[in-house]
Order: sequence, then C-alpha cells, then structure tokens
Amino acid sequence: MNPRPNEDAHQELYDAGMVVRRKVMGDEYVNKQLEKGVSDFMRPMQEVAWGTIWTRPGLEPKQRSLINIALLAAQGKPEELAGHVRGAIVNGATEEEIRETLLQTAVYCGIPTGISSFRVAEEALKKVNAELGKY
Repeated sequence: MNPRPNEDAHQELYDAGMVVRRKVMGDEYVNKQLEKGVSDFMRPMQEVAWGTIWTRPGLEPKQRSLINIALLAAQGKPEELAGHVRGAIVNGATEEEIRETLLQTAVYCGIPTGISSFRVAEEALKKVNAELGKY
C-alpha cells in the first residue's frame, strides 16, 4: 500500500509551489533551504505553504508578500523576514510599501519589534537592490 495516499496530487502541489517559491525567494535562498533537507516529515509543510497558499487566487503575490512581512516581523523571525523582503520586491512591492507595512506592524507589535524589523529589511533591501543592479 502506498504510504502516502494521492501521491500524484501531492507531487503536483509541491512542484507548483516550488515554481512560485523560486520566483519569489530566488534560487539561492531556495537552494540553501533545500540543502538543509526536505524530509518526508517536512515535505507536507512545503506543499501547504507554497503549493496550496501561494498558488491560490484571491490575493496578488505582492499582497501576500506584504502580509508575510508583517507577520514575520511581528513574530521576530529575521531570516524569514529578510527572504520575504526580497520576495516582496520581486513581486512588485516598493520600498515605500515595505516601509509602511513595517511601520504599521511596529505600531501594533511594539517599537522594539519595529526597529529590529527595519534593520533586517534595510539589509535585505541593500542585498536585493545590489542583485538587481539598482545601486
């Protein structure tokens, strides 16, 4: 018996999610995450986050990126925040929109959260702008 029912459907979700994930986060980031390993245990999480949520209609990728920035800032997840700042730029967000998202988050989550998030975002923006030849 197949240990994972509907394996083909799960593979389709994973593959569709991987396309979106690479577009949003970039090959370097995704490859680094995959080097850490995607176990059978973790694979469903990859499918949910990228194959199920990011491929849904209803929100534009830029909107999803800005929501992620707010949530990751609020949770104090700097590595993920930096990756999603990059993704937001790729998805068409402006630096002003990212800044306003972080300001909104700071007001509701606290100034220390805001300061930390601004520092992470500023470094991420410098890196992505250098990659894209903006500076």
